Amino acid sequence: MKTAVGLFFTFLWSSAAIATKFGLYSTTPMLLATSRFLIAGILLFLFVYLISKKYPWPKKKEWKTLFVLGLLNTTIYLGASFWALNYVSAGLFNLFVTTNPFIVAFLSYIWLKRKVALQEWIGMIVAAVGLLIAIWPSISHSEVKGIGLLILGVGMISMAIGSVYFKKANLNLPNIVINTWQVLIGGVVLIPITFILEKDTYFLNLNYYLVGSLIWLVLVISIATMLLWFYLLKQDAVRANNWLFLTPIFGYVLAAIFLNETITFYDIIATVLVLSGLLLSGNIAIKSIKKFN
Repeated sequence: MKTAVGLFFTFLWSSAAIATKFGLYSTTPMLLATSRFLIAGILLFLFVYLISKKYPWPKKKEWKTLFVLGLLNTTIYLGASFWALNYVSAGLFNLFVTTNPFIVAFLSYIWLKRKVALQEWIGMIVAAVGLLIAIWPSISHSEVKGIGLLILGVGMISMAIGSVYFKKANLNLPNIVINTWQVLIGGVVLIPITFILEKDTYFLNLNYYLVGSLIWLVLVISIATMLLWFYLLKQDAVRANNWLFLTPIFGYVLAAIFLNETITFYDIIATVLVLSGLLLSGNIAIKSIKKFN
């Protein structure tokens, strides 16, 4: 069951890049990100508190944790990711994503006193090597600005800290309530940041690209996929982040289907190594797969 959830999560999460590319035909990165989070937050709020009416309001002591999660997981991580795409290639962005499990494992070892098994380290290294092989051709032929690397690095570190902080905080709230406030708070904080960063480059075209992109990013990614993410985090923060290794691989397949991008020999070799890494780290349970079949 956990393997099926993990695979489904990575498939949906990887589709965000495709939807974002379509959305960027019609507006700037930060404005697209802010619109996505505000719309998702408002829809979640309406469902949780006005339609369903069965979910609790956060207690006074829980607001601090929710604000920190919104800041780390939405404002900084996703905001930095969208902004960094102005300076770095998508290939390099995908490579940086693979550093997240290493950061989470290190922080969990220090903060949560979680012992990271040798097979987990070996699995992560094997998977990272596979992704490096897949992405290296695009990296070697692209120019990278230092500011882009810095922004991207800040985003990855923020997501890792947010993952460990969520596990340590152990909020006694339903996942949908946590996601509601995380997305809404993060989106509100992004409003002044977006104005500062894009006041001179802003443009907005209301067309099918923008509407389709926002529908997918809001309903599928910010709401459905984030609920799966919280489920995986509650099981184990390190293993949940290890699923991010598969995200670029699914991304290649979706890009080939929707953007007519070519799947290369490097991509195939990388897929084999990433799957091997996930098997070694314990993320894909062979017994679970046999039972499922």
